[in-house]
Amino acid sequence: MELSLIRSLMDKSFYDDHRGAKCPDRLFSKDVRQIKSAIDKAMDTYTRTVTPDEIEALFMSSNPSMTTAQKQAYSALFHQIKKEQPLGTDIAQEVLSKLFQQVVGEDIANLGFDYVNGAKSSLEPLRNILEHYGDDFTPNLNIEWDDIDLDTLLAKNDLEARWTFNIPSLTRKVEGVNAGHLIEIGARPNTGKTSFHASLIASPNGFAHQGANCIILCNEEGYHRVGARYLTASTGMEMREIKANPSKARDLYAPVKNRIKIKDATGRDMAWVESVCKAYKPDVVLLDMGDKFARTSGFARADEALKANAVHARQIAKQHECAVFYMSQLSAEAEGKVVLNQAMMEGSRTGKAAEADLMILIAKNPQVEGQDEEDSQRHLNIVKNKLTGWHGSVHCELNYKTARYEA
Repeated sequence: MELSLIRSLMDKSFYDDHRGAKCPDRLFSKDVRQIKSAIDKAMDTYTRTVTPDEIEALFMSSNPSMTTAQKQAYSALFHQIKKEQPLGTDIAQEVLSKLFQQVVGEDIANLGFDYVNGAKSSLEPLRNILEHYGDDFTPNLNIEWDDIDLDTLLAKNDLEARWTFNIPSLTRKVEGVNAGHLIEIGARPNTGKTSFHASLIASPNGFAHQGANCIILCNEEGYHRVGARYLTASTGMEMREIKANPSKARDLYAPVKNRIKIKDATGRDMAWVESVCKAYKPDVVLLDMGDKFARTSGFARADEALKANAVHARQIAKQHECAVFYMSQLSAEAEGKVVLNQAMMEGSRTGKAAEADLMILIAKNPQVEGQDEEDSQRHLNIVKNKLTGWHGSVHCELNYKTARYEA
């Protein structure tokens, strides 16, 4: 390989791109290093591409004191060089770059031993290496730029709402979601979070009716309780009605049942979620609750762990081309309030919210003294919206007996 590199260095253009510190003599073995020095002198003197015969003539004439054995050894070496084909410019550049990085690595390693042994007490030698060679370690990129043609952009944006929401008041402001989107849903306990995703997926015109293959990974309630909400949302029947007429419920449930998979994911983490997505390739993934997939080890604060968890969820959405719904609790600050904001996400500062394409926070009217039954009205606060840009509140009704959100 080093002889092929020597042939490549005889090309003036390639030599100029890699002369000096970028191609130190110690990249080569002892004898080849002498030939490299002859090439350096020739390039400085003649400033053109040279041939192996020319370098041999210059080398032999510049070293008249060599013994007969040395002359024979170098003649044999030049004979080998003449038989070598120069490396392609791109390959030669890559090989030379790798060898150069190894040399610099050796220099840094030797400095490290000096520091350990107390032979050096200043970081100045290391700083000099970094300053001298820093630019040479910056990678050369060949980027294939994204297509921003008018037709392409229009077509891509038309796909933003592949899976449309089935709540009319919400759809008028945010039509729907698509693969690659991270949607964070937050609410206080006993507000209707589980019913919300059951309604979006299983009730009439929901994602499952639209043909989406949906996976629900639950780690808070038992899977059978979550499944019961999906059953009532899809049939529009209360549980007592389903028990009384199971054949009717079975027929109403059939159109979506095969597109919905539910799994108790208690104790699982986001890496496991990614494995599920890789294996089953869903269109929609529902994490209930998203924060409970976080792993806190290795993080100084809980909010850092939640941010990393949300980043991982977003990566899953993009890499595995699915829409990820991330259910989350709101902090006590949201209790009794109708107008909600991002800062009310429990356990997170801004990291978790920063990853969302769409964030919907669900509120209900506070119960007043003397009120016998909880108000069924729900307020969907759109507090982050990178899909359409609209922010504000839309209103709907929750039928808690069938787990359906209706306008």
